[in-house]
Amino acid sequence: MTAPLRAQDAPSPSPPVMVIGHRGASALLPEHTLAAYARAIADGADFIEPDLVSTRDGVLVARHENEIGGTTDVASRAEFADRRRTQHIDGQAVEGWFTEDFTLAELKTLRARERLPQLRGTAHDGVHEVPTLDEVIEWVAQQAERGGRVVGLIPEIKHGTHFQAIGLPMEQKLLDALQAHAYTRTAPVVIQSFEQANLRQLRERLGPRHPNIRLLQLLDGPEARPGDALAAGAATRYAGLMAPEGLRAIAEYAEIIGPWTRTLMPETAEGALGEPAPLMRDALAAGLQVWPYTFRPENHFLPRALREGDDPRQRNEAGSIAEIRAYLALGIGGFFTDDPAVGRRAVDGDESR
Repeated sequence: MTAPLRAQDAPSPSPPVMVIGHRGASALLPEHTLAAYARAIADGADFIEPDLVSTRDGVLVARHENEIGGTTDVASRAEFADRRRTQHIDGQAVEGWFTEDFTLAELKTLRARERLPQLRGTAHDGVHEVPTLDEVIEWVAQQAERGGRVVGLIPEIKHGTHFQAIGLPMEQKLLDALQAHAYTRTAPVVIQSFEQANLRQLRERLGPRHPNIRLLQLLDGPEARPGDALAAGAATRYAGLMAPEGLRAIAEYAEIIGPWTRTLMPETAEGALGEPAPLMRDALAAGLQVWPYTFRPENHFLPRALREGDDPRQRNEAGSIAEIRAYLALGIGGFFTDDPAVGRRAVDGDESR
């Protein structure tokens, strides 16, 4: 006779997979705008992602990069023509206009524009401001209250070593902002960076006092080097961080890794998704969750076998859902998507649209 199943014997339910609005709902609205964040939340995102850079007067603002020629209308503003310059960031020469050369008041005169106009058009250009981190937190709190659910924030510190070198460090300012708002003192927060040094420092500063805050180590291509390693002259490459010993070292200060999707499951020569790489298995063995980036609904970004038609601009939601579900089957704990509504359908099994 089979013994009755006791509550403690029942298998634990799998934790929900987190749908992350990558720069907001950036497939639909210019990235890193309050409108894009609101759309992501309305479409079911569990987290929204503000990338953080600094202004000249030390205010944290949401932009994908500190170079803003491609995401604002600064190039058309004659009064700022003389701000265009070239500087070296993370070992590369970058030309354009940089947030650290503008005060917040000057940045607020600019308007956001679509970063990928060739794929997504320009219908929403010229409307939205560049938001500060404080404005983003307040906005998310308002949207969460309106929707009756908690929405997490997953801020990324961009080019931390570069900003430290020019006297505009962002790490403590981020922690101070999170502590200053009642919402982010309890809501889920995940701080991410492509660098290691600032995440290690944040782990020491956080200690056990902020149980709502976790850390995520972003991983670039295997041969790329983190900005802090470049500045220190270290030989560290992401390939080493993705090896078993590198992952065990990451687990000493972070709970999650964020690799590019194709480092988990590469695309074959025939354009299909191939066999999983060891990274997923090794990360889980090290006690790390895996939240890959980035799923996008346009043909241009999909594996060739999942595209529909030849137009790279065509939205292909069925293909994107199929791609996401292939990665869900690996056991990922969350994922970044430019279209959270599509991501939500992939997770929830909604085939109604």
